[in-house]
Amino acid sequence: MTMSDPKHPELHVNEEPSNDFIDTALGFGVFFGVLLLIAVAATVISLLVK
Repeated sequence: MTMSDPKHPELHVNEEPSNDFIDTALGFGVFFGVLLLIAVAATVISLLVK
């Protein structure tokens, strides 16, 4: 394999470096926040209906 081969890993340019752990943690955090918001809204509505 020569350096001019396009499949050479050292020549691959990572256009968007990303941190998978941060992406996953942020996703879980946002999902938890949305579910918490829904739960709070449902609780408030159920207390107002009584």
